[in-house]
Amino acid sequence: MNGHFSSSAANGLKQIKTNEGVSLEDLPKSNVFTSNLPADEKFPTPLSSYDAPRNALGPRMVKNATYTYVRPEEVEEPELLAVSLRALHDIGLHPSEANSADFTALVAGNKIFWDPSARTGIYPWAQCYGGWQFGSWAGQLGDGRAISLFESTNPASGIRYEIQLKGAGKTPYSRFADGKAVLRSSIREFLVSEYLNALNIPTTRALALTLTPNARVRRERMEPGAIVCRFAQSWLRIGTFDILRARGDRALIRRLATYLAEHVFSGWESLAPSPPPSDPEINRFTHLFSHVVRLNARTVAAWQAYGFTNGVLNTDNTSLMGLSLDFGPFAFLDNFDPAYTPNHDDHLLRYAYRAQPSVIWWNLVRLGESLGELIGAGSKVDDPSFISSGVSESFAPELISRAERLIEAAGEDYKATFLAEYKRLMTLRLGLKTQKESDFDGLMSELLDTMEALELDFHHFFRRLSALSLVEIETHEKRLAVAQRFFHAEGVTGVGNTMESASERIAKWLGLWEERAREDWTSDSEPANGTGESATPADTERQRAMRAVNPNFVARGWVLDEIIERVSKGERKVLQTAMEMGSAPFEERWEGVGEEGERWVRDPPSGERMKMCSCSS
Repeated sequence: MNGHFSSSAANGLKQIKTNEGVSLEDLPKSNVFTSNLPADEKFPTPLSSYDAPRNALGPRMVKNATYTYVRPEEVEEPELLAVSLRALHDIGLHPSEANSADFTALVAGNKIFWDPSARTGIYPWAQCYGGWQFGSWAGQLGDGRAISLFESTNPASGIRYEIQLKGAGKTPYSRFADGKAVLRSSIREFLVSEYLNALNIPTTRALALTLTPNARVRRERMEPGAIVCRFAQSWLRIGTFDILRARGDRALIRRLATYLAEHVFSGWESLAPSPPPSDPEINRFTHLFSHVVRLNARTVAAWQAYGFTNGVLNTDNTSLMGLSLDFGPFAFLDNFDPAYTPNHDDHLLRYAYRAQPSVIWWNLVRLGESLGELIGAGSKVDDPSFISSGVSESFAPELISRAERLIEAAGEDYKATFLAEYKRLMTLRLGLKTQKESDFDGLMSELLDTMEALELDFHHFFRRLSALSLVEIETHEKRLAVAQRFFHAEGVTGVGNTMESASERIAKWLGLWEERAREDWTSDSEPANGTGESATPADTERQRAMRAVNPNFVARGWVLDEIIERVSKGERKVLQTAMEMGSAPFEERWEGVGEEGERWVRDPPSGERMKMCSCSS
């Protein structure tokens, strides 16, 4: 059970200069989830699960419950490959804890905070949920290889997180799988979780990555196993409600919705709009649904603004907190191609980049259906007869009509929230201070059309635009010369494009952008263009602002593939390099980072762009 902390991860700890944080033992822990929701009737207490043989906790149907008590499977000789120092800080742990034997045992699943002799503490659990996968009902799913250890509360911020292990062994929800995770997919999730967080995109987080050296896992081939220790404020997802609706469990739907409002969010009062709605039939469950809708709208807007494609947006992968969740065949765009999907099983492009806003709304409608009875009940939602007996035949038409109307209204709110957030983020990425009505079609949409037609790199375009001074593009001739900076290393790409036509199209757009940038950054005392070849202080400030929102490093598929290959061959330092770059993606350069600091931010190799991968992990 002794773990090994790789030297690369240890070296990274030196970068944390603060003495903030507590020990693992002193970190406040709770089990609010298991204290407020019903357990699997077969193992109703921690002791009943603890006394059961580990193989008795394998796959089966679980009803009338939201979770099963189940402990992780023990791992022999785990190797702690890497730790996210930012995650360590955000949880509230002192940096030195990553060097402790207790920490290594915890993130490998070899330590839990439950004392069998005293029968006290917090016992791990796996969540029960269902899901719609590729548009079809998949039945009971659940945490088939994820086990939550406890909830922790950061003593400084007061934020509570649920600490979970992915790849920790079989649970009742494993179906025909083995409860394991492979190193390949674990590296991908570990790195992208922290990268999305660095981009300020709502996401679940990754604390540690552990190799299970004595476990070989069969997928398309035999692969090394691994465990990701991850955390989120809640792991509840739309699928948690899906399974209850499919089983007709009215009481538990209401109980779960109340738990979500009171224990995951900040209480019912925080969900109500201000001023309150004029319609007295809009009840608190409608406010809850609307809140979840808006959270998800903002997150998918961020995905679109930063070119992130999840690859498998089933309802069991859609967070009720609007978090990026459960990373499988994800990818960031290379060339801007709206039809791109990273999932090689997604033949109909259901989860393509351009489809993400609509498919997330499709998922939210499934949530609306689960909450529909509570939403449609209006002011009668707390009537004793409604709670105990359900919907009367005479009341049903009114309830259905109201629920449909309110879900449809939430759809309009979703569209408005998505567009507002998308425009806000794109305005920032374009270095503008203000939004104009004409920006969306005349500037943003035209840019995306140009990127698609010329097969330009989505991320490099914004980063290279950030480096331009307005004086460099003040004339059409200058813009034509500058246009070539945005091409791939091999030159002009795209069907029917020539150097002349492609440069002309980029130059035309640069002219539109230069006019808007000058409008926003010019003052009476300081023209935006300056004189000669020098940028003005205002233009320098614009460049700085743009670099702060347009990443230099992107967690691209080819970069992750290289990291996976090198770690699989025994290298460890490359993980720390990737984490350092991914945790500070807007930097121009990274101190102490080797040649990867230059190579990973260059033009992607032509044969490595827009790759696809499988769901198997």
